[in-house]
Amino acid sequence: MTGISFAPMHATCAAAPGPPSADDLAAAEALLVEDKIGPRDGAGKTAVVAMSGGVDSAVTALLMRERGYRVVGMNLRLFSSDDEDHRANPCCGIPAMDDARATCATIGVPFYAVNMEVEFGEAVVQKFVDEYAIGRTPNPCLECNRHVKFRHLVQRAKQLGADCLATGHYVRLETRNADGNVRMYRALDSGKDQSYVLYTLSQEQLRFLQFPLGRLMKPEVRTLARGYGLPVADKAESQEICFVGNRSYADFVAARRPDVTVPGEIVSESGEVLGQHKGLVNHTVGQRRGIGIAATKPYFVLHLDTAANRLVVGDRDEGRAVSIAVTDVSFTSGAWPDVSFASEIAVRYRGQPARATVLPGSEAERTVTVTFPSGSGPIASPGQAIVFYDGNEVVGGGTIERVSRQGQTAGLAES
Repeated sequence: MTGISFAPMHATCAAAPGPPSADDLAAAEALLVEDKIGPRDGAGKTAVVAMSGGVDSAVTALLMRERGYRVVGMNLRLFSSDDEDHRANPCCGIPAMDDARATCATIGVPFYAVNMEVEFGEAVVQKFVDEYAIGRTPNPCLECNRHVKFRHLVQRAKQLGADCLATGHYVRLETRNADGNVRMYRALDSGKDQSYVLYTLSQEQLRFLQFPLGRLMKPEVRTLARGYGLPVADKAESQEICFVGNRSYADFVAARRPDVTVPGEIVSESGEVLGQHKGLVNHTVGQRRGIGIAATKPYFVLHLDTAANRLVVGDRDEGRAVSIAVTDVSFTSGAWPDVSFASEIAVRYRGQPARATVLPGSEAERTVTVTFPSGSGPIASPGQAIVFYDGNEVVGGGTIERVSRQGQTAGLAES
């Protein structure tokens, strides 16, 4: 049963820094201006801050406190790894919770832990395994945001009587007085921007959320953490999928679905056999390295044919999308468009944007079709998120269902 509890103390995984110097504090205080951190509008208000145990969420809690809010830190216990001390997945288990708790103690705010392993396992981990097993490319961070973090954290924040939920995501929100809608924009730090995994947020959620890091650069976040002596100021960032940890995603999936490691043929678009693969789970659409065939030219993975257990490879240009069928579409404005519109689209986290036209389909079925000028489409895979941008503004997005590629026979599409 899901519950909220005070967390017990364990050994933390972040080495506590020494006391900040006068220069560190001065550099941090120089960043506490509204253009950087937002207005000092928190007097008499409560903010629940999602605490992951990393430096970004720690500084988020600090900034909300500095803006005058009564801050409550909340950590989600999402996944327990098989190793006893949780070192394989330190950002999901006890070590992360302890670092979040230590940060809250440092800045003098209460801390709660919420056990959501069951919800995370069903909505994120199981879907991750199932999608890879059928040759699709899921995005677990997006699914976690959609089905766990912003669904359950918003609910719990409201149950506590909070006025907002703040997280350490790098994205900007702005309210336009003309329509009252909250608009979402890419973060100023393009290298940290996380708008790609936040397009599913509704207007109701956006009005309750705050992202105070959206106008800061990552080095500035570290400066704030060091200046205020936060215990995670120098904690390294996790680069892996959180629940996979220091294993490969293929090993993680194979441990739960051994059938995905069955060997099969590597073939060209025309069906010529070029080699043997060791299981489709080891490959993703767009992959160039590690395919396992010797050739005089580079090959790219074009398609995972799970029905025949074949890996289809070819030239990069053969893999470029001509059109993409998209399902489960949402628009951040909450309104379904009446006509087609030009957009920049991204099919990967911080992927290179591509110009496209979005043709709205059935609002009831939440579908659109995205088309590209000849030769300009990205290499895309079913299961990936596709996000629509207007400049830096996030317009919406959905899940790729089918991709029609340049290298395919006319009129055919893969699923």
